[in-house]
Amino acid sequence: MGSKIKELFRYYDYSLIVVTLLLLAFGLVMVYSASSIWSVMVLHGSSVSILKKQLIWCVLALIAGTFGMIVPYKLFKAFTKWITILTLALLVLVMLIGKSSNGATSWFSIGGFNIQPAEIAKLSVIIYLASVFSNKQAFISDFKSGVLPPLVTVAIFFILIEQQPDLGSAMIVAGISAVLVICSGMRLKHIVFLFGLGGGTIAFLFHFMLKGYQLKRFAAAYHPFTIANAEGWQLINSYVAIASGGLTGKGLGNSIEKAGFLPEPHTDFIIAIIAEELGTFGVTFVMLCLAYIVIRGILVGIRCQDVFGSLLAIGIASFVGVQTIVNLGAATGLLPVTGVTLPLVSYGGSSLIMTLFMIGILINVSAFTNKKLKQAEQEAA
Repeated sequence: MGSKIKELFRYYDYSLIVVTLLLLAFGLVMVYSASSIWSVMVLHGSSVSILKKQLIWCVLALIAGTFGMIVPYKLFKAFTKWITILTLALLVLVMLIGKSSNGATSWFSIGGFNIQPAEIAKLSVIIYLASVFSNKQAFISDFKSGVLPPLVTVAIFFILIEQQPDLGSAMIVAGISAVLVICSGMRLKHIVFLFGLGGGTIAFLFHFMLKGYQLKRFAAAYHPFTIANAEGWQLINSYVAIASGGLTGKGLGNSIEKAGFLPEPHTDFIIAIIAEELGTFGVTFVMLCLAYIVIRGILVGIRCQDVFGSLLAIGIASFVGVQTIVNLGAATGLLPVTGVTLPLVSYGGSSLIMTLFMIGILINVSAFTNKKLKQAEQEAA
């Protein structure tokens, strides 16, 4: 086993590792900068209180990422059934005995740390769909047997997450599923039908099932200045932070908005603090790093000759891309606030651990693909 792992080192995508670690280190710096005043003013601790927690999560995330890199990705396919069942059980359990915060029951609180099953569900859905679609390639054009059954399971994931309620994570699961459906090889008319059905379902959900505070988030996103002293306050201060940063920013640590104006600036609105302190250059650095991860993931998926590995890589790339879009959409008023983190940058334990774990798996798929292609070249020569 050890020799096989050492052999994989030759085939790892080290550019992906470097970009991920750069973004992780940058995130730690920005979490400290964004949270230092909040830690003192609100938590009544030291300026490094939140940073210390994030460092612990970071160590655990690096362990998870390393595990994802060294465990052969095909093992996840063998355990798909159990991964799916256990994740669904966690989603049910969190609604029964989970911790409630801001109107949502989405976390287990263990030893002062919060664990969010919805973050685990994002990877579980990717593994499940990659496994099922790879097994159903022979009859993927048959809607009844090849398409419908897996989507029923995904719908259960979506409903359980939405009912917490965690609409942001539910929409990310839907976005990831949509990408994998497109890449699964099913017939175009089935894809068009499913997108129409999904769009209608989401429209129904928004019209009839959204709770009062969720509707207020839509108002805050699209008419923030009409409720400037209530739900619109966070987005307006995000606008101020982004606008005042200019090209080069005010300098690291010099944000004004983090000093009690922008609520919890180290979490889902951290891009606003990056824009204020480091300007367009800082935001561009983050966007380029995340775009690189997404593009490399797609390329790995295209190059991988194993259908499961290909869909797994594309699913992970779509997760990073969709979550980034949702986070930035909320911070700029294009989408309602959902509490979704910016991958590898925002404060958050479960999100950070699962993101690095997924990137580790992506690197693993890349290594096995590179190895197989190299062997094929040698045999051809």
